[in-house]
Amino acid sequence: MPEIHVGRRRRAQDKIIEVGADAALITSGPNVRYLTGLASSNAALLLTVDGTAVLATDSRYALAARRDCPDLELIVERLIEPRLAAEMPGRAVRTVAFEAHEMTVERHAELAAKAEGVNVVPFGRKIEELRTVKDPAEIELLGTACRITCQAIADVFSLIRPGLTERQLAAALDARMTDLGAERPAFDTIVASGPNGAIPHHAPADRPMRRGDLITMDFGALYGGYHADMTRTVALGEPAGWQREIYELVAAAQRAGLDAARPGADVADVDAAARDLIRDAGHGDHFQHGLGHGVGLEVHEAPMIGYGRTGKLASRVPVTVEPGVYLPGRGGVRIEDVLVVGVDGAGLLTTTTRELLVL
Repeated sequence: MPEIHVGRRRRAQDKIIEVGADAALITSGPNVRYLTGLASSNAALLLTVDGTAVLATDSRYALAARRDCPDLELIVERLIEPRLAAEMPGRAVRTVAFEAHEMTVERHAELAAKAEGVNVVPFGRKIEELRTVKDPAEIELLGTACRITCQAIADVFSLIRPGLTERQLAAALDARMTDLGAERPAFDTIVASGPNGAIPHHAPADRPMRRGDLITMDFGALYGGYHADMTRTVALGEPAGWQREIYELVAAAQRAGLDAARPGADVADVDAAARDLIRDAGHGDHFQHGLGHGVGLEVHEAPMIGYGRTGKLASRVPVTVEPGVYLPGRGGVRIEDVLVVGVDGAGLLTTTTRELLVL
């Protein structure tokens, strides 16, 4: 897809001009991939406002770079940032913008020393801003990741029974996603049963599941570099009244959040649409994380949807909506889906039922 990356680099050049630089050094792995197509653990891109784009990576990725980025000038070097810094003076770069949020103080010092005579200025999260709105190819990749995720949980529901451990269920979900075509899990799968469900990011343990448990599964597939993220909570055996109560509350809050997530909506207002329902039901202290986040080349990326957050949603921005209620010592419920915002988006990408399943 070289033409897609050419268009992305053109938009990035406008961002470089905005900060008063004549080049940018892109060192964030997801941002390098977004602008070039190369997936690498050691790559950087020097992009100038006149259109020159120099990709540096080491020998492990040289063949992939030549295959995936045939339109780019390629430098094969182990120490990629010092090499690109040394290239700047000879390429008439007077001011270079760098990704301050990603670069360490030590690397910045080396950059400034190697880029002799070049002014070094922060670039901000300009490429992350570009990445928020997804093109059709990205939405299709994300859609495939979500379809794999939905099928995996549908196939694994039948395994959930008393005695199965959280760790075994997490392994089954991971294996099924791989069998269905995922590159790997998009992040460390969460399975939290019984009282562990009160811990939003509980790490699966050897706790055996018991009748009367609520079981929360938060997981997703990685496909084509794009991350799915879905959470479902199920009941093992007939749920108690309090379990149904908090489930129905979280489901109502999620519907409110999904309805509020429209183009032009303020992210704090989207959060409030769900949070206020939970607070008014007396569980404000039991829901303290944000309502959601963007997904794409990273599982947590802009925009962030939460109280105290700023910004507005735009069309074709995939976000999660994931309210929860967590009762210490008892258990919890979280329901999460991926929604592509806007009429020209794709709507909900995760379609597994949000009704409380009793297994």
